[in-house]
Amino acid sequence: MSSIFVFPGQGSQSVGMGRDLYENNPAARAVFEEVDDALNQKLSDIIFDGPMNELTLTANVQPAIMAVSMAMLRAANVELTPYVAGHSLGEYTALCAAGALSVGDTAKLLRARGNAMQAAAPVGAGLTAVILGLDIDVVRDICDKSDCDVANDNSPGQVVISGPKDAVEAAMAAAKDAGAKRALALALSVPVHCRMQAPAADVMRAALESVTFKTPSVPLISNKTAAPMTDVNEIKQALVYQMTHGVRWRESVLAMRELGITETIEVGPGAVLTGLTPRICSELTAKKLEI
Repeated sequence: MSSIFVFPGQGSQSVGMGRDLYENNPAARAVFEEVDDALNQKLSDIIFDGPMNELTLTANVQPAIMAVSMAMLRAANVELTPYVAGHSLGEYTALCAAGALSVGDTAKLLRARGNAMQAAAPVGAGLTAVILGLDIDVVRDICDKSDCDVANDNSPGQVVISGPKDAVEAAMAAAKDAGAKRALALALSVPVHCRMQAPAADVMRAALESVTFKTPSVPLISNKTAAPMTDVNEIKQALVYQMTHGVRWRESVLAMRELGITETIEVGPGAVLTGLTPRICSELTAKKLEI
């Protein structure tokens, strides 16, 4: 059996996540301390004690999810899988796991990413929504006509769209007319993976050049290409690209099967990716990392 570690994105957070690891495992505690030091902030206090509205701020939740994911991986003390992958911000965690970035630099990049994403779109100007029950090509056509973007191709029948509020609302209405089971706005403070994030992409291009970035020890299956990637410059370009373009998660999981992977192991809070895997490919098994 060949496995792959997969790392979750925003939406997997909960107040108190990782507290047991912090209290009982020195390797995990060191991850939280490194993140706190890098950000010059006790982010761990917010992770463990909330409040939820502070944890879910984009600038907090991105490094928070990475911190918990890396704490879990370090606590498990297991060998890295032949490939890694991450959903959205999870790509940064995957690269950290593969040794391309330090924990501290990853935290700084995700803090910069969160701040840049929030700054790129005034509050209320954008919207993100999930469309259930329509094929990706149908949703993409609706987005083209409504002038918004496909943000996440998560699994068959689950597509996230994003962009200007009025455009996304128009696309939601069109999706319902096309037979969608549901078209539901998501409680995100910013529109994600869409053209509105162009200013944030510029910020991340500069931020990625400001840190030490090494060749990962194993290939990353990229959100941009749904294929393995190891070249540092290509990875940086892909991380910038994903700010304004959709996450190709469904295609990435199908690519895993073609690479001979038989099992996904989710490393991080929640179980979103574990739930998606069997919907995408019944030939793959999915589980959470055991610690």
